Amino acid sequence: MKPVTHTPDGGLLSHADAPADASGPSHHLNLDLPAPSGHGSPCLGSLGQIDAGPSLSVELSATSDPPAPKLPAETISEDRGSPAAGFGAFGLRGELLEGLERIGFREPSPIQKAAIPELLLGRDLVGQAQTGTGKTAAFGLPLLQRLDADQRSPQVLILTPTRELALQVSEAINGFAACMGRVRVLPIYGGADFREQIQQLRRGVQIVVGTPGRVMDHMRQGTLDLSGLRSLVLDEADEMLRMGFIDDVEWVLSQLPEQRQVVLFSATMPAEIRRISRNYLRSPAEVTIRQKAGDQRRIRQRFITVNGPQKLEALERVLESERSEGVIIFARTKAVTLSVAESLESHGHEVAVLNGDVPQALRERTIERLRDGRVDVLVATDVAARGLDVDRIGLVINYDIPFDSEAYVHRIGRTGRAGRSGDAILFVTPRERRFVQGLERAVGQPIEAMEVPANATINQHRLDRLRQRLTEAITSPVGSEEERALLAEIIQRVVGEQGCPAEQLALAALQLSLGGRPLLMQGEERFATPHSSRERSEGDSGRGTGRNGPRRGGGETGDGPPEAHMERFRIEVGWRDRVKPGNIVGAIANEAGLSGRSIGRIRIFDTHSHVDLPRGMPDDVFSDLSRLRVMNKELQISRIPPSP
Repeated sequence: MKPVTHTPDGGLLSHADAPADASGPSHHLNLDLPAPSGHGSPCLGSLGQIDAGPSLSVELSATSDPPAPKLPAETISEDRGSPAAGFGAFGLRGELLEGLERIGFREPSPIQKAAIPELLLGRDLVGQAQTGTGKTAAFGLPLLQRLDADQRSPQVLILTPTRELALQVSEAINGFAACMGRVRVLPIYGGADFREQIQQLRRGVQIVVGTPGRVMDHMRQGTLDLSGLRSLVLDEADEMLRMGFIDDVEWVLSQLPEQRQVVLFSATMPAEIRRISRNYLRSPAEVTIRQKAGDQRRIRQRFITVNGPQKLEALERVLESERSEGVIIFARTKAVTLSVAESLESHGHEVAVLNGDVPQALRERTIERLRDGRVDVLVATDVAARGLDVDRIGLVINYDIPFDSEAYVHRIGRTGRAGRSGDAILFVTPRERRFVQGLERAVGQPIEAMEVPANATINQHRLDRLRQRLTEAITSPVGSEEERALLAEIIQRVVGEQGCPAEQLALAALQLSLGGRPLLMQGEERFATPHSSRERSEGDSGRGTGRNGPRRGGGETGDGPPEAHMERFRIEVGWRDRVKPGNIVGAIANEAGLSGRSIGRIRIFDTHSHVDLPRGMPDDVFSDLSRLRVMNKELQISRIPPSP
């Protein structure tokens, strides 16, 4: 069959020959389906009801022997009030539809429209979609539809990379099955009581949701019997690969009954995941949900170029000016999560930390606090934040640049969920700036450059927030009537004693509300955008001597003393190392957090150079500069004592 492309208005865009697959004839359909907020009920067997709306690109391919049914060339209008509309069009049992109605599910999302019909037929399936697109319902509903509630042994096994995701998937499936009765779902994961899990398994469960390691433990102990298993789901397979679970996953796959259905969902498709699909799935349907440019811009992505020593101050400024309902800050290491959290707490933020040292019970409490608004800022490592699904996250800050583009995609996917808009800000040092282009290719859109928020921007935000709080206090007073009566009495007494006007009293109350902290940010703004050596001219005016500077035998003291606010340093690179003034200026400016203009005179000799730098550099910056390499040679910077 030839690939067919349809648009939301039903128009036929193109036909092309589909590539043959070694396993048999293939077909491939490209569809524009509505985003999660749009609605419709197409399926592979009855795909005719497609609404116009914000588009997601859906590619559905299959390598089955029977040809796919033809799609109509025009849109069939959908009757929203008919029983066949929405999830009812899939032929789901009444108890499932009632459960979906209770939790507010009305219309299927694109991934659900494409995947549910295939899974109801018992086919294997590979789905590529980002988190937050409705994957759990896409595999959960058809598996519940085919479940035998009278069979008390596990019929469905769902593997997830993290404990948090296992709990979330279990909770979601319990919600779908709320009206079915006799359906038991058990999450099993490390950090929970093993004996309690054994007891639950012995009582009988139909669906097990677990992490690979704990599932393997139960299988080896003989406490998890998969002989009656009908379906296996690999949820977020690429995350299991990244976290080193792929060998465990393959071991589980090798233990399954010969006749079973395998479903694989992944946000990205690395080669190793494709190998798993080829080796363990049988003629799978392939569903790919790709956001079009307009929908990807639901998450506004920006980056800030900032030197390492200034990142904490820049972070505080970003939170002051970009503050949203909930914020996740990603750091590379546990140590960085702690230092960032301590700094933010000292500035009055409600902060929690998630890293590998946090016990499971505390992790669950922390996520719940973030979800219900008792914590607004979460500082986390990549692994610790896997599976987080909190709708109120409006801002993701990449304090440290991720190791690869896949991690970046997963990080920013924590915001902009359930059709909402979101923001993602990436901190990069000047040396990391070149990696931004690769991230742009991964997300398929530009990442805007932004400056560290200036004092004026922050001060305006502070004034706006204060005015908003004051307005809310007037329109929605808090506290009991008795408390408000006492406060009114105090006001009357102060006015009577001091004889001051109401405006003066209100001003004093506002100043008290600041808690002794200044309302406006003052002081130096030290965030001039650093320049890399490639962006600077080799002959910066006032610096260096060119090739005609001092050489062998030339005097080293004839260049005069440094200016009063500068110190002179020796660095162990010179003409023999092919170094130029621009190399030195760029490297030192980037590492020390200096603007290029604040670096003074540079004199290059055969084997070393002299450079004038601002007086009073911190010891840690001095230490970093000593290890800095220019032209592949360490600077080994040292102070030159002033001449007597």
